[in-house]
Amino acid sequence: WDFLILFFCLPVVIFNEITKKRLLGDVSCRIVPFMEVSSLGVTTFSLCALGIDRFHAATSPQASARPIEQCQSIIAKLAVIWVGSMTLSVPEILLWQLAQDTSPVSGMVTEYCTMKPSSNLPESVYSLVLTYQNARMWWYFGCYFCLPILFTVSCQLVTRRISGTEKKTECRGTKHSQCESHLNCTIIGLTIIYGLCTTPENVCNIVVAYMSPDMSKQTLDLLNLINQFFLFFKCSVTPVLLLCLCRPLGQAFMDCCCCCCEGCSPDTASSEDSADSKLKTEMSSSIFFDKPRESPPPLLALGTPC
Repeated sequence: WDFLILFFCLPVVIFNEITKKRLLGDVSCRIVPFMEVSSLGVTTFSLCALGIDRFHAATSPQASARPIEQCQSIIAKLAVIWVGSMTLSVPEILLWQLAQDTSPVSGMVTEYCTMKPSSNLPESVYSLVLTYQNARMWWYFGCYFCLPILFTVSCQLVTRRISGTEKKTECRGTKHSQCESHLNCTIIGLTIIYGLCTTPENVCNIVVAYMSPDMSKQTLDLLNLINQFFLFFKCSVTPVLLLCLCRPLGQAFMDCCCCCCEGCSPDTASSEDSADSKLKTEMSSSIFFDKPRESPPPLLALGTPC
């Protein structure tokens, strides 16, 4: 979803700031806020899911030898996160619309997006959208800012307390401890980046809600632009941070990039490299899933009747 924000929303915003014309017209005024709010929801619920996973790993009776999660289970969780985030963002489509204004200095007609429900909506839908507009600031602050931060902090505190108690009673494996430490650092890093990038938007929303009559349109547009580029910064930093902190994922990504650059030529060197990368992948995956390995069958001597 971060890549969708960068490849679709970022060009639309830059084009609008340069030409004062809205690319794709009214469609972009509805789709861009929908995708941006969906991005906040995807990150929020993903952090909550990761916090639950860390808590489950700390409280599992066989935490040091957990089985690999099935692909169907992972896809189901991702579907719940994405569909839920997009469902909660549907009011954004009905809230925004395209508007035009004439500049008093240059006399040029500029296009911009305004937060105003269309009067052509059914009365029941219009009242719901209007209620969402009135509660939008606190909904942002409570669901997309307080929820992931408080949820992550709570899960980390409980996980550290349980891990500390278990370390006093029994000695856990070194590889498993390193795995838990890497995953906890990854979640904490993602939460810090998310909190730093969403704090300006929530502060601006609260300030605008109580001081908008005293602020000019240029100031409001500037604050909105700053909030959007903080979101773009978060979307560009999060994948890089994830690849750097999660070593097996970063190593797999680099192996794929090197394979694409070299053309995957089937020569001896590439076969040796693939064997080395396979060995590294097995070693890195053993850090995350410490499963007992089966001992290889004994080699038979040559020349025997068997």
